[in-house]
Amino acid sequence: MSNVSDHQPAANTEYVTATIGGQLFGIPISRVQDVFKPERLTRVPLASHDVAGVLNLRGRIVTAIDMRARLGLPKDDTAREAMAIGVDLRGESYGLMIDTIGEVVRVQNDECEINPANLDPWLGTMAAGVHRLGTELMVVLDIDRVLSLDAETHANA
Repeated sequence: MSNVSDHQPAANTEYVTATIGGQLFGIPISRVQDVFKPERLTRVPLASHDVAGVLNLRGRIVTAIDMRARLGLPKDDTAREAMAIGVDLRGESYGLMIDTIGEVVRVQNDECEINPANLDPWLGTMAAGVHRLGTELMVVLDIDRVLSLDAETHANA
C-alpha cells in the first residue's frame, strides 16, 4: 500500500490583465492573439457606438472595440495612448481597446468566484467570474459574450 495521496493539484489558468476605467480585468491567455497600439484607426459610418473603427494589423482587417463604451464606462479624457488586445471570434479579428495592459497572472480555477451580487448587471453579462488578487478584484471577461452582445442589447440593459 502506498502513502502517496490521490489528491491532484488544482488546474490553473493564465490571464492577461488589463485596466479599463480603473477596474482590473482578465482575459484568458488562450484567447489573446496580439497586444498592440492601435494606429491609423478608420471610423466606420453608422457603426454602433462601441465600434471605434477598423485598422490593418499585419495584413488583417481588425475591428476595434472601445471597451469603455462596451462596458458602459465614461470616455477617458486623458491624452493617454490606448492599447489593444487582439482576439479572434469565429474567424473575425478584433482589437479590444483598453486603458493599460498589465501582466500575465496564473490563478487556480477552483479559486474563481461567481459574479458578486452587486456587480453591474450589464458587466455581469460579460463576466465569467472574479478572482481575488491580493487587494484587487479581477473580473474575468468572457470574450465570446463580450463580442456577441450587440448595441440593441446594450441599449436595453
